[in-house]
Amino acid sequence: MNNLISEYITTRICHDIIGNVGAVANAVELLEDGDMDFMEDIKSILKTSSTVLTARMKFFRLAFGLSNAGIEDTKNVENIIRAYLNTVGGKNPPELNFDVKNVNFNKPAMLLSMMIADLMVKGGTIHVVTQEGRLLVGVDENVRIVTEKAEQTKNIINGEQDSFVAQDAPTLYLSELCKNAGQKLSCTISPFVCFAVE
Repeated sequence: MNNLISEYITTRICHDIIGNVGAVANAVELLEDGDMDFMEDIKSILKTSSTVLTARMKFFRLAFGLSNAGIEDTKNVENIIRAYLNTVGGKNPPELNFDVKNVNFNKPAMLLSMMIADLMVKGGTIHVVTQEGRLLVGVDENVRIVTEKAEQTKNIINGEQDSFVAQDAPTLYLSELCKNAGQKLSCTISPFVCFAVE
């Protein structure tokens, strides 16, 4: 299963950066053509794409990579999650309410933030908090989510799903991390989506 998780993670990361890599390549191509009429467009493309790529790569490095000093710094983790969330959701990216006290929950907090952002239709706040020794990550009841995706995510967590796609990478990886750490990962969907690690 670990090899499969690695394949899903690799596919997901490539999927999430390829569009902006392509945009940078197109901007470079326009520069090489030497047409100054497109200079403002080129600057805008390069600025936007580099911002997105930087935010996503920093996020993926900490969320899926080997643990390092960066994951121990809770404020750094919060800032990286915020920057990542600003790259999803178009004009209505998710907002973040972050109050994590235990550094051992930093990596799960990143993965759960990603998982919930995948479920959200547009806008809303993701709440990431520690409470009574648990990590809770959820959204308000009025936040619109894709119910079918939420059900699939819950099924994966409960071991009731045996076919996956690259978008399931954070769920699969976090489930494995929790299992190895002796932690319990759970999900509720009604009346609102909430994940817990304890």
